[in-house]
Amino acid sequence: MNEIKVTLPDGSQRPLQEGATIFDLAASIGAGLAKAAIAGKIDGKLVDLYTPLTNGASVEIVTEKSPEALVIIRHSTSHLMAQAVKALFPQAKVTIGPAIETGFYYDFDV
Repeated sequence: MNEIKVTLPDGSQRPLQEGATIFDLAASIGAGLAKAAIAGKIDGKLVDLYTPLTNGASVEIVTEKSPEALVIIRHSTSHLMAQAVKALFPQAKVTIGPAIETGFYYDFDV
């Protein structure tokens, strides 16, 4: 496999195998970072942990301490809530459920 290089926020470059993901990058830096990672940014765009990296990309690992973390966690939690409601009330129809500035919500038709 070919090697790629990505640039970290501090300007350093990190070599990885072609096909490596944000998660692979986090794991190559340290087990603690891999465990704390919830998403990533490639060239400023938010992506999930399993998005493949490209040669020359600027990459950032998003953790719970990152500014973007709260909206990601709220979005994910809203989907978990929708699944729980559907498990308890199978007849419920899921309508809309965005993350908002102060939390998240879902509307259901029951």
